[in-house]
Amino acid sequence: MGNRNVKHALWGLLFISPWVIGFLCFQLYPLALSLYYSLTDSSLVKIGEFIGLDNYVKLFTKDKDFFPSMRVTVLYTFVAVPAKLAFALLIAVILNKNSRMMNIYRTVYYLPSILGASVAISLLWRFLFMNEGVVNSLLGKIGIPSINWLGSPKVALYTISLLVVWQFGTSMVLFLAGLKNIPAELYDAAKVDGSGKLRTFAAVTLPLLTPIIFFNLIMQLIGALQEFTAAFIVTNGGPMKATYLIGLKIYDEAFMQMRMGYASAVSWVLFLFILVVTLLIFRTSRYWVHYEDGGRS
Repeated sequence: MGNRNVKHALWGLLFISPWVIGFLCFQLYPLALSLYYSLTDSSLVKIGEFIGLDNYVKLFTKDKDFFPSMRVTVLYTFVAVPAKLAFALLIAVILNKNSRMMNIYRTVYYLPSILGASVAISLLWRFLFMNEGVVNSLLGKIGIPSINWLGSPKVALYTISLLVVWQFGTSMVLFLAGLKNIPAELYDAAKVDGSGKLRTFAAVTLPLLTPIIFFNLIMQLIGALQEFTAAFIVTNGGPMKATYLIGLKIYDEAFMQMRMGYASAVSWVLFLFILVVTLLIFRTSRYWVHYEDGGRS
């Protein structure tokens, strides 16, 4: 390697060094440290002794909250992610029309994602769906009896799932970009064949959007399995732990029970679960994700 190439390599390393330093300090080091903690009996303020796999054994054999919490988290994911993707796709299809006001509409529809599931929005959600909240007041005006949105174990999980659907903007933008890339000739051909709107959507739009659906599905699934804010602010895991998501359990173990080692073990089990689910979706994608070049993932 000549002096010029060495100089270019050094400049390249210099430019990427902020990212490398950030990755080593704020991602790789905490990741390795949490793995070590999961093998110890560390508390929040003191590094404990090495105890091997005891935390994991206890998690799977003695912890009465772990499996119910995982079941609630999986159910929450199965409800929230498809609902969010379906709503985002619906709005994207609507916004794909030509109109002078369309840029304003797109900005307005994206605003909820900027606000996200912040503490303020979560408090607003709690206010809207409490027994004397706005939603029950509106239902009362049309003769529908009040629903215990946050106090019923059968309803509370679905109520906080709506908070995730609220953040549909990012998925919607990606769907919109995918819709813009579908050639108009395909729609013309479908029209010549006499296809209606629903059949055209099912035979043309949906298959060509599968790469976007696949990407959105992976990203939203990972986010939903780690959800914390909605369950913590809106319901605090209740009622009767019906919304006790695994993210909330990790928080309780680490900061309420002061068992950082045990919380790290729960975190690693969650990480491995997300990894397995993601790999399974990647494996199945070859059967339902279609790319423009005719290849399959």
